[in-house]
Amino acid sequence: MKLAVIGAGWAGLAAAVQATRDGHQVTVFEAARTLGGRARAVPGTLPDGRDVLLDNGQHILIGAYTDTLRLMRDVGVDPQAALRRGPLTLQFPDGSGLRLPRLPAPLDALIGIALARGWPLGARLGLLREALRWQMAGFQCAPALSVAQLCQRLAPPVRQELIEPLCVSALNTPAAQASAQVFLRVLQDALFGIPGGSHLLLPRQDLTALFPTAAASWLQQHGGTVHAGTRVMQLRAEGPRWQLDGLPFDAVLLAASASESSRLLVESASTAPNLIAPSMHTWAATASALRYEAITTVYAWDHNAALATPMLALRCTPDAPAQFVFDRGQLGGPAGLLAFVVSASDAEREVLQGQVLQQARTQLGLNLQAVQTVVEKRATFACTPGLQRPPQAIAPGLLACGDYVAGPYPATLEGAVRSGLQAVARLPRTGT
Repeated sequence: MKLAVIGAGWAGLAAAVQATRDGHQVTVFEAARTLGGRARAVPGTLPDGRDVLLDNGQHILIGAYTDTLRLMRDVGVDPQAALRRGPLTLQFPDGSGLRLPRLPAPLDALIGIALARGWPLGARLGLLREALRWQMAGFQCAPALSVAQLCQRLAPPVRQELIEPLCVSALNTPAAQASAQVFLRVLQDALFGIPGGSHLLLPRQDLTALFPTAAASWLQQHGGTVHAGTRVMQLRAEGPRWQLDGLPFDAVLLAASASESSRLLVESASTAPNLIAPSMHTWAATASALRYEAITTVYAWDHNAALATPMLALRCTPDAPAQFVFDRGQLGGPAGLLAFVVSASDAEREVLQGQVLQQARTQLGLNLQAVQTVVEKRATFACTPGLQRPPQAIAPGLLACGDYVAGPYPATLEGAVRSGLQAVARLPRTGT
């Protein structure tokens, strides 16, 4: 098939690579000049005048991201070189918190919980009881349940220092508002799934280089085409085929943002056949109803700044909003560059930056200079209980993929990649 993919984020590029492997002729259109969507590189300058590549958000991967890791290998990226692998660690600067040992799952999680520092024995036993209860229930719960309700029997230190940081990092939604069912799915895959599924994989290079650039190069080497800086303005149904700005295609995958995909569909529906126009309007309405959470990443620097480990958890309060800090100097970046992550952020950029710099002084004893503060206002959809997400199938030959499309995962890189692969699986194979 002659296939168009609109959007060169991780979902779109995953779909394009898989579709090419399946024998389709693929053309990718990306409005931005930098590939990667909401996980991409951005340029910056250190206070000493050196240029540096940052990211629009400090992302991490975990060992359970099997499809993402496989695709990275397929396009020539070596995950062992590109990612720093280590056991799941959610430790604070004083050494308290959780660190899983290098043991098979789920033994690593159970022993890690039992040996967690800073939690009373009763709190640790309570968490173990709940974890076993979740496992016995098949990691299923009532769809309307929030993470806070799911974990209400846990001791306050466990909720504050484990559940809430895990929830906001995985779902980018506060525990009181986040879907317990999606949270349980994340725990199932990470802690009770494959060996090494809970391992943290921290990028040693910028996010565009981690997969998008290699994927685009692979596509071009295998007959595909990638048009960066090219926004698709018009999508039209022409019989069994589709036209993008006058170019004919057998099928189209919408891998752009929910808002951009909705724009194309609403405009296209006005001239579409009556048989498919209602489904296009319904999809656009569902996508437009999604609510979003922001993620703010504050990059700060001092030439002597260094953390004990590449990633530390921070004690988060309304006046100290960052949940995690990463030492980019230990991850292939310049020495002294730290990245502070404020998930589900809602304050103004300048306010957050000032609060984070004060948090660094108070909790890390570091007097840092701001480098750049990146606010991704629509970083993820709000992953709330019972959320209705737009479906993958829209009309014959027209499908959507992205981390916001209906599926069991929150807005993560793996969720985006799997969505792209699932969309391609719905296309006819060559010769069928």
